[in-house]
Amino acid sequence: MLRGKLAARRSAEPSRPASARSRRARQPFLARIVNQWWTRLLNAIYQGSLSDQEEEYESHSATRDYVWNTIGTTVWGMSLPILSIVASQLAGAEQAGMFSMAFATGMLLMYAANYGVRNFQVSDIDETHAFSSYQIQRWSSTAMALVLGILYCTIRDYQPYMATICFGVYLFKLVDGAADVYEGRLQQADKLYLAGISQTIRSVAVFLVFTVLLFVMRDIAVASVGMGIAAVASLVLVTIPLALLETEKSRHWRFEEVIDLFRQCFPLFAALFLFNLIETMPKLVMEGALPYDNQLYFNALYFPSQSIQIIIGFIYKPQLVRLSNIWANPRKRRRFDLIILAVMAVIVAVTAGVGVFMATIGIPLTGFLYGVDFEQFRFLCYLMVVAGGVIAAIDFLYAIVTVLRRQGEVMRLYLVAFAAVTLSSLVLVNLIGLAGAVVSYLASMTLLLALLVWEYIRIRQAIRRERNPFLS
Repeated sequence: MLRGKLAARRSAEPSRPASARSRRARQPFLARIVNQWWTRLLNAIYQGSLSDQEEEYESHSATRDYVWNTIGTTVWGMSLPILSIVASQLAGAEQAGMFSMAFATGMLLMYAANYGVRNFQVSDIDETHAFSSYQIQRWSSTAMALVLGILYCTIRDYQPYMATICFGVYLFKLVDGAADVYEGRLQQADKLYLAGISQTIRSVAVFLVFTVLLFVMRDIAVASVGMGIAAVASLVLVTIPLALLETEKSRHWRFEEVIDLFRQCFPLFAALFLFNLIETMPKLVMEGALPYDNQLYFNALYFPSQSIQIIIGFIYKPQLVRLSNIWANPRKRRRFDLIILAVMAVIVAVTAGVGVFMATIGIPLTGFLYGVDFEQFRFLCYLMVVAGGVIAAIDFLYAIVTVLRRQGEVMRLYLVAFAAVTLSSLVLVNLIGLAGAVVSYLASMTLLLALLVWEYIRIRQAIRRERNPFLS
């Protein structure tokens, strides 16, 4: 009898896990993913370390890298135009212009936080600097960027409403800057697709929170603060744990390495920050000379330009590690040059394609999305498309110069372009308004591209002479 009872009990016990499995199977896919991630995260925290856990996701997945990097970069790159569209439709052109202005300066703070380290980090294939040193450097530069943002709002003497908008937007963009070092670590470990997933989750979370709060409250300031909080949550719950769980544990950070990163990447930071300051200067001049709705118009015209940069970015950025390896082999230098020419040809083709799109359905579509007649800005839109191709070429050449470790040699070029855009913006914006901002923007970027091409040719000639002194 006892044996019969024990057998009956054992036969009844497996039914519970089976029932649990069936309940899990009935869960929506997204809910299962969230539950699995939350369980993994809590277990790692309970065990006292994220870095000591076993990795679960594969590396060396080129298809996933391209797909998720494309998705992440596209969603991130479209955050400004999409959020501007939402702001314009729900709060009007004036408030949307204020949001766009805060976003423009927030982007500058993000690049200050990045400090130009990402390309340097992912091309550090021998890991001469510990990841922990990269983290200390990034959090230090992010803190400096935060102080810079507070000083800017103080100098501009923003009223509480505009200052609150800036606070929310700056928090979002500073999180972008901090998250970049963790997503760079994933790329360095050949898991770029995980970096794309992280970027996508952050961008989607920010969009949803901003849109819902703005729809309910009709207050840009409240929506901006909510957006910043959503970004912080995604960083703490997804980006940092993902990087620590899915990459090798870093050796301990060293003060000398942190200082060396600040030193070596200063030319990268200065050039990148100056480049984005060049991009932003027309908007900064417009803020003092034109109503805020012009900020919205400028950003709407800028979107086709930005789409070119996004497309080119997800073509070449996943290949930076491979380009570094090609450059490291002197016998493959000719192949390296051919890749550069091929990407430049792709930039021309993409620019032409975007131009055709805008000339046909793009401009009417822009007007529909923003609720503004953009036919009056058709010629300015064409100029912006050309500027987009120019900027994509600049961005690519900047990355190549970083791979060559000659980043210190381009600083003076950015200073020349910065002086040109500042002078032209001050003159043209005050003379012809929005059109002056677009013209000065295109002219300064064209000048910078010409200077970068000349500098790249000079660097390559210098490298050839170093390898073969008889050429000199």
